Amino acid sequence: MKKKLMTILLATVMTLSMVTGCAGQTAVEPAEATEEVQEAAKEEAQEATEPATEAKEGALEDGEYSAKFTTDGSMFHVNDAYNDLGTLTVKDGQMTIHVSLTSKNIKNLFLGTAEDAQKEGAELLQPTVDTVTYEDGTTEEVNGFDIPVPVLDEEFDLALIGSKDKWYDHKVMVSLAEGDDDQAAADNVADLIDSIYVQKWDETTDERCAEAKKAWDELTDAQKELVEGEFADPDYFGRDTGDASKDDPLNQDDIGEKELLVVSFGTSFNDSRANDIGGIEKALAAAYPDYSVRRAFTAQIIINHILARDGEKIDNMEQALQRAVDNGVKELVVQPTHLMHGAEYDELVEALDGYKDKFDKVVVSEPLLGEVGADAKEVNDDKKAVAEAIAAEAVKTAGFGSLADADKDGVAFVFMGHGTSHKAKVTYSQMQSQMEELEYSNVFIGTVEGEPEETALENVIEAVKAAGYKKVVLRPLMVVAGDHANNDMAGDEEDSWKSGFTADGSFDEVTCQIAGLGSIADVQKIYVEHTGSAIK
Repeated sequence: MKKKLMTILLATVMTLSMVTGCAGQTAVEPAEATEEVQEAAKEEAQEATEPATEAKEGALEDGEYSAKFTTDGSMFHVNDAYNDLGTLTVKDGQMTIHVSLTSKNIKNLFLGTAEDAQKEGAELLQPTVDTVTYEDGTTEEVNGFDIPVPVLDEEFDLALIGSKDKWYDHKVMVSLAEGDDDQAAADNVADLIDSIYVQKWDETTDERCAEAKKAWDELTDAQKELVEGEFADPDYFGRDTGDASKDDPLNQDDIGEKELLVVSFGTSFNDSRANDIGGIEKALAAAYPDYSVRRAFTAQIIINHILARDGEKIDNMEQALQRAVDNGVKELVVQPTHLMHGAEYDELVEALDGYKDKFDKVVVSEPLLGEVGADAKEVNDDKKAVAEAIAAEAVKTAGFGSLADADKDGVAFVFMGHGTSHKAKVTYSQMQSQMEELEYSNVFIGTVEGEPEETALENVIEAVKAAGYKKVVLRPLMVVAGDHANNDMAGDEEDSWKSGFTADGSFDEVTCQIAGLGSIADVQKIYVEHTGSAIK
């Protein structure tokens, strides 16, 4: 993930003058050891001088941190130029701090006591030569050391030998610099979020979802703002997308012999999930009361997000199919809510292949827009019905009596779909052809991904400008009004469609209607008809 490394690059150290010893410390004279004692000493020394010490459970993530290095001696400390700070490095769970001292008088350090440092086999820490730059611009070469850190915020033994060749005992402690505790806690949450932002489920996924939410809840408001990872940000848990309790995950047992499995990509936006996906599911349940309606999402990333944030458990395809088998379902009807025969539809069919022999009958219904067709001009009854339904809903929401009335007012409606590199991308071109066939001259089709090419934002802007419209209404051509609708279409970021149309400067007004296709009654009827055709 994107680590925020709170580092202070210590160029090095001034050294400590060890003339007659450190005040208040005990000097230990070198002593002879018996053979047995020497052997034992080797073992102790080896344990005491591992190159770095493993951090405790729940410790810092790998990376670099600014850390305070405090000692019990007035002459043994970090160079004043660094305000008691060193660079703490965590790698593979091991912690080491680099500190620059005040001179070159300290020759070696030893992780342990002065007595152990003098035993045969003791591994001494060797100095580095660091260059310190002071406020007045002068520089000085001093000794620095890379010191293993067994634990944070607790004293540990560190012996030193100076210019008098005597070993001295000291107690030292390493603590994260102020602010790093907050960042470390935030980074931990970001890592946990990134670990569940995956498409593959395993037996640890649900547990990691719970762990991520628990860690998030333990953060302060200030720490939450610091959460940033490859996919993680404060909105993952913090954004209000509506009341999850209004959504029914439809993951109950007691299915019976007939099941109608409604398969969606999914959305983590709670209101849209309840209104759009839930709206389709309810319409199907009302139309086919002899079938138990259940739900599956194909996006495990979304399933994990909902589970972690809201505690709502939604089945993926594998889980939903296994639930059907375990409940003794004999007839399985699958209704995808996908727009087209694209990649998601293909994955659905592939998942079903492994279960077809588990049921007496398995049928898969058509997606919303029906068959793809051969070229950009080929349309069908499904595309016509959808075009009429979404145009009518957009016109009504905008406050016009008809599409013609909106046209007279200089208003263009732009429906933004997702786009795809799949061969089914021609479907978007066909929807534009359908609008033209219906003589909807002020309706335009675009896509977030810009595939096919003519649906890219810049090309849609040019098409609307060329047609002479001065007002634009943006609305998603998506079953749900989720992340793409709220951010890619209606967001305030400069790369959103709303910002793109506004920045062009050719339009007097740009507004957004954030609503998914699934909440439109006439669209729900199309799904009901598709299911009916599959059952026959």
